[in-house]
Amino acid sequence: MERKRLNAQPLALIRKIKGFTRSIVEGLARGSAPLIYIDRFRNYCTDTSGNCSGLPAGKEAISLKRECHARRLDVLLRVLLIVQQLLQEKRHGSKRDIYYMHPTVFKEQSVVDRAINDICILLQCSRHNLNVVSVGNGCVPLYSSYFLAGVCF
Repeated sequence: MERKRLNAQPLALIRKIKGFTRSIVEGLARGSAPLIYIDRFRNYCTDTSGNCSGLPAGKEAISLKRECHARRLDVLLRVLLIVQQLLQEKRHGSKRDIYYMHPTVFKEQSVVDRAINDICILLQCSRHNLNVVSVGNGCVPLYSSYFLAGVCF
């Protein structure tokens, strides 16, 4: 019984990922730009009341109306695709591995870190549930056929 519950989590996350991406594609097909609300913890907001940009407390809106948001959505969808593949293949990858898959797109490790955090908030799960691990200092990623493995010294 416990085994079924553990296996159901990745399947539920894969369904959520597919539903999220489907809603974006369907919206674009209808000619409407996606508007994604991401819950933010109080420490993400510079306003001490927690009310940022006139949105409900702790919410951030991402749309295609601003170039920086379009780029962020692009990164989010790329990382989401990688996470979906990790879950489907029952593999693990590090945040650094994900960064090195598209370093020219991501530009900095922090971009991937933020996308992973956004995905965790959107899917209401932990990074561990996404099969994404962090690699400690002194670990060097080694390239394999698709996903990478870390070696620590």
